[in-house]
Amino acid sequence: MVQDFYGIFNCLVSIGICLLLSVTYVASLHVWKSPHNRDHPSTIKRRFLSVFVMLFLSPCFLYMGISNQILEKTTLAELMGLKTMGLCQAFIMPLFLTMVLFLGPIAMKVHNGLLKLYTEPMYWISNFKNLIWLRNHLVAPFSEEFTYRSCMLPLLLQCFPPMTAVLICPLFFGVAHFHHMQERIKYGMDFKLAFKIACFQFVYTTIFGMYSAYLLLRTGHFAATFVAHAFCNHMGFPDLVEVNTYKGAKKMVIVFLFIIGFVLWCFLLNPLTKPDWYYNNTRYKI
Repeated sequence: MVQDFYGIFNCLVSIGICLLLSVTYVASLHVWKSPHNRDHPSTIKRRFLSVFVMLFLSPCFLYMGISNQILEKTTLAELMGLKTMGLCQAFIMPLFLTMVLFLGPIAMKVHNGLLKLYTEPMYWISNFKNLIWLRNHLVAPFSEEFTYRSCMLPLLLQCFPPMTAVLICPLFFGVAHFHHMQERIKYGMDFKLAFKIACFQFVYTTIFGMYSAYLLLRTGHFAATFVAHAFCNHMGFPDLVEVNTYKGAKKMVIVFLFIIGFVLWCFLLNPLTKPDWYYNNTRYKI
């Protein structure tokens, strides 16, 4: 009876620390008083500073909530997925797996000729000078995965079964995206529309968060979650409206690639995230 009480109490503490960490992360973005929207250069630069500070604060929350018994067996860095063994695999295999999932959208980029842009040096040079591109493709994926996966998942794993932790962890990430709703309303968007967009964001960011948490659990590498997040941000949500612009055989091929991509992703998910490939010897096995 006493053990059950302490078990429930420890789980509530872990959830509470995750909630507090999520609130702190979002608050760090809004601590700056600015008349400009989120895409203004001054806003982006200030938020870059905020998430940089969070890279040092987030591990403190993890250290505060993780049990001493776990720290006796492994280091805090390893818990967060910061290690070198298997790093190459952690970059390549999850990226390939995520590209398989986006087989249909990639095929549309090939058909539209957009894929050729990636071979042009000026495309990359201009993007690395673009603050919005840097935020969406590097800074946001890095900071969000570090805080919402690397520093939260270990807290949940110490008191929940692995798959339960994988399902709970993304909820903090999904709810955090509701802060965009306030910004949209501030700059004139109708409340109902802003709420619908926020709900849609909550759904797909939560689903992605489950995938990302699963990658971290299986590979034990932060790099796996970062590269998957960066690629998904680059691709964006699949443009289903564009699919309807195709006619006849082209439309059938694109739809088929969407389906086969999802089926292959389901089939390859476990084999390509086999813990042994990534030197992941943690006690959490699924």
